[in-house]
Amino acid sequence: MDRQSILVTYGAGEEERKLLEETLGAVTDLAFLKDLSERERGPALGAANILVSFNPARELREDEFADLANDRFLQLVTAGADHLPFSLLPPHIRIASNVGAFAKPMAEHILAMTLALAKRLLVSHSKLAAGEFDHRTPNRMLSGSVAGMLGLGGIGRAGARLLQGLDMKIYGINTSGHTSEPVDFIGTLDDMEHVLRSSDVVVVALPLTRRTHGLLGSRELSWMKPDAILINVARGEIIDERALYEHLQEHPKFMVGIDAWWIEPLRHGEFRINYPFFELPNFLGSPHNSAVVPGIMVEAVRYAAENVLRFLRGKPIAGLVRREDYLGPD
Repeated sequence: MDRQSILVTYGAGEEERKLLEETLGAVTDLAFLKDLSERERGPALGAANILVSFNPARELREDEFADLANDRFLQLVTAGADHLPFSLLPPHIRIASNVGAFAKPMAEHILAMTLALAKRLLVSHSKLAAGEFDHRTPNRMLSGSVAGMLGLGGIGRAGARLLQGLDMKIYGINTSGHTSEPVDFIGTLDDMEHVLRSSDVVVVALPLTRRTHGLLGSRELSWMKPDAILINVARGEIIDERALYEHLQEHPKFMVGIDAWWIEPLRHGEFRINYPFFELPNFLGSPHNSAVVPGIMVEAVRYAAENVLRFLRGKPIAGLVRREDYLGPD
């Protein structure tokens, strides 16, 4: 195969650039869009065979997508692909998300939120701060209970392994209905009612697609146990916001931990909630920082670079994105 040309379109930091140069620079012609002048951008985009991007919609002007005629592969640094401008990307480009790159810290966050809610840590802390020593209200033991993992990609698998360490059973849902993971049940979205009714803890780790948008509404929440714990580290839009708030109000033993919000700064330019979730004692929130740990971007770039190498060597690519999951019908 002829020597390939890779263009990194996002503003990679010093350590990330060094890793990319060491991993890909020796076997490809590697360039960084940030280093190029305005006059050099168009020819570089036209010459590239592979793009490494964070968010092409922000990194390229709309007219520059027409320059991607020679590109064969787009590797994302991000785990999600719902932000991609699919209608602007030429249909011949294969796209891969960065599966598993952020899984380890996010799995720890899933575990932390689950334990904090099950053990009523925030509620007890608030009572103590108010001078109330409530040592009689029981908390929850998770051993022997069921964790339903909606999504068994990199994040779901890593989260399941930590929850299995608490002696929890794992009921998983993925696209194929098959997995090599040692789970107690595996199915597809068609099996969601069974998983929701069976689970004591439900973790949302699905990508946001046309099918998963609004996946959990009033009906689906009603399938869950009255004292279930729901954790969302994926995308806010997978859960209906109003339905969730009303369910929390009506079921005081039902508990929710949210890391991914409906309207948040990185994707929407602001943080806003339409219901007063934080007034509820059965709610716990974090600012979509489940993956924000030291060195995570270098680790994510390592994952992305390794996937690019798989593409170059003709090996199976991880995280291939199906455009039809995101694009609506014509």
